[in-house]
Amino acid sequence: MPETLPVTLRDVQDAAARIKGVAHRTPVLRSRTLDERVGAQVFVKCENLQRVGAFKFRGAYNAASRLTAEQLAKGIAAYSSGNHAQAVALAARELGTTAVIVMPEDTPRSKLEATAGYGAEIVTYDRYTGDREAIGQALAAERGLTLVPPYEHPHVIAGQGTAALELIEEVGELDALVVPVGGGGLIAGSATAAKGMLPGIRVVGVEPEAGDDTRRSLEAGRRVSIPVPRTIADGQAADIPGELTFSINRCLLDGISLVSDDQIRDAMRFAFERLKTVVEPSGASALAALLAHRIDSLPRRIGIILSGGNISAERFTEILNG
Repeated sequence: MPETLPVTLRDVQDAAARIKGVAHRTPVLRSRTLDERVGAQVFVKCENLQRVGAFKFRGAYNAASRLTAEQLAKGIAAYSSGNHAQAVALAARELGTTAVIVMPEDTPRSKLEATAGYGAEIVTYDRYTGDREAIGQALAAERGLTLVPPYEHPHVIAGQGTAALELIEEVGELDALVVPVGGGGLIAGSATAAKGMLPGIRVVGVEPEAGDDTRRSLEAGRRVSIPVPRTIADGQAADIPGELTFSINRCLLDGISLVSDDQIRDAMRFAFERLKTVVEPSGASALAALLAHRIDSLPRRIGIILSGGNISAERFTEILNG
């Protein structure tokens, strides 16, 4: 692994020590049916069972807990389609400060209500016409808040990598790790941890077909912008990879696989019926890639991350019914 990358295995290990006892050490599931369907041993890291229902709490808490007393006294700002919003809101509450979150106005109601339930103030915008980063930066500057971005921060990336760190610590050597890709923070941290622990491991990202900005960027060798994706996987509706995350992912990733919305639906149904766990669309994409055989030359032992489970019963039913 290149030594000049902005996040290292040591950073991930430091993050693991910082979040210990605050974030959950989530379970790893096995399924004989899944192994048979895929043709390999699959180890499923259930970040849908993390606090706030997604891996995002790891990075948000790791970053927010490092702020100075003066910064915490003034408060935190963030922008997010939902899971990072809840993560920052809860991290702020845990640390005794306040949070203001910029969220798309079409964010699923369950995510808006959960974010507000943790005590955050919510400011909405139109994801198809507004620039959430610019809105968030302007809001933070106006109110004197510290911005905790969803993925463009080394402490956030290191925190997200603790999921893969825990997975490998628990199950031992893996031949491949398959991870959902949105802005790229989870897979950047996961790849940093995985390749730092197992240099020969293959790390594959998964994007929705409508939102393949990272795949296009890796092929072009530079960050490529696409129209804001329209997909059921709202947490993966990124239009361009993060600059920091892409600098890591272009060095560490072994490929990107794409899945359709229908394949994501099938994976959500499989997780519910066979794994007995609820996963939101974005959280199901890595599982979808395995079930739909979208990854070539699968090795013997594979780890995947179910990255989130924040979805209402109504929305879950609506999606499965097409």
